[in-house]
Amino acid sequence: MVQIVKVKKGREFSFLYHHPWVFSGAIQNESSLVLKDGALVKVCDYQNQFLAWGFFNSKSQIRIRLYSFNEMIVPDEAFFHQKIESAIRMRKSILSQNIFDNACRLIFSEADCLSGLVVDKFSNYLSMQFTSLALYLKKEIIVQKLIELIHPKGIYLRTEKGTAEEEGLEIHDELVWGERAKENILISENNLVYELNIETGQKTGFYIDQRENRLAVRKYANHRKCADICSYSGGFSLNLLEGGADFVKIVDISDKALLLAERNIHLNQFNQAEFIRSDAFKFLENQLKDNQFYDLIVLDPPKFTHSRSSSKQAIKGYTQLNTMAMQCMSKGGILVTCSCSGRISKEEFFQAITNAAIISKRNIRLLEQREAAIDHPVNPECPESAYLKCFIYWVE
Repeated sequence: MVQIVKVKKGREFSFLYHHPWVFSGAIQNESSLVLKDGALVKVCDYQNQFLAWGFFNSKSQIRIRLYSFNEMIVPDEAFFHQKIESAIRMRKSILSQNIFDNACRLIFSEADCLSGLVVDKFSNYLSMQFTSLALYLKKEIIVQKLIELIHPKGIYLRTEKGTAEEEGLEIHDELVWGERAKENILISENNLVYELNIETGQKTGFYIDQRENRLAVRKYANHRKCADICSYSGGFSLNLLEGGADFVKIVDISDKALLLAERNIHLNQFNQAEFIRSDAFKFLENQLKDNQFYDLIVLDPPKFTHSRSSSKQAIKGYTQLNTMAMQCMSKGGILVTCSCSGRISKEEFFQAITNAAIISKRNIRLLEQREAAIDHPVNPECPESAYLKCFIYWVE
């Protein structure tokens, strides 16, 4: 029998607007619940009025992930099949065949009403990531539906550091179906070639979300001395060089990332690059000491926070990093600065950059406000799905 979870008075409003996360502090009767993790629950307000169907997890800060807000539609196998079909159908309708064939995001968690599931397509392989116990327990039906709709050569399961512990998941990276890729996969994006390792690369193997932002920086690159900081596989660097940059310093703390970036630079027959293993803050500190200045700097760091409780510290980090970058810029330089922290709003990130300009005593002008690529849509009912911010500034 499905148990009823009651939400405290005054805490029901976000669920009336279909936000998919119920935190423990919103639950009225948690102490009386006897539930297995992953159990289906019926969520009601304090007056027992239906709000949504969801799945319970005692180990997660998100106690219940909500999937259906219609009392007549219980999230069963057919329900999840329909959601998967809908997500893939949308990508096929909005993406060019070339993008769909090479690399795209097929399923984007809350944005596709599948909270806790991400699926990326790289050539003939799929990379799947779970951040929800509820959907991980449905892995087999998800895999079978993906096979039916996409016909991949293989499907990999990738895990993100810390997420498994947060959800109480005992999982590891593995090939879950099909044949293993015999070598690194080659994809093309905006007339550039990338090599990626779907088994060991960061996240799902490649940062598809920056596809359109990488292309956007090209028009600013001509005859500029550039630094691509937190470069990973060199995506921004390749586009800077394609756009006519005189030189690019490619900076990352990971040896593996730098080796991959170097291979991508050589694959595309560029040679105006230097590879530097360094923490972003340390690199900029050293450049300031050595009076090294750049005409264009890209900052694309990893998440600075996973929760609102540490958001103030994250904002300080963004302010400090951008302050140092502006201090390293020539007059009339271009700053491309990004944040992938979903718990930091666009307004908060914008203010951090503004504060950095004041601290560094630089005049800045915002040229472009950009977001994730179109296969990473935003669900208005879950503002956190608008996680990626990419601002391009003129710095005097």
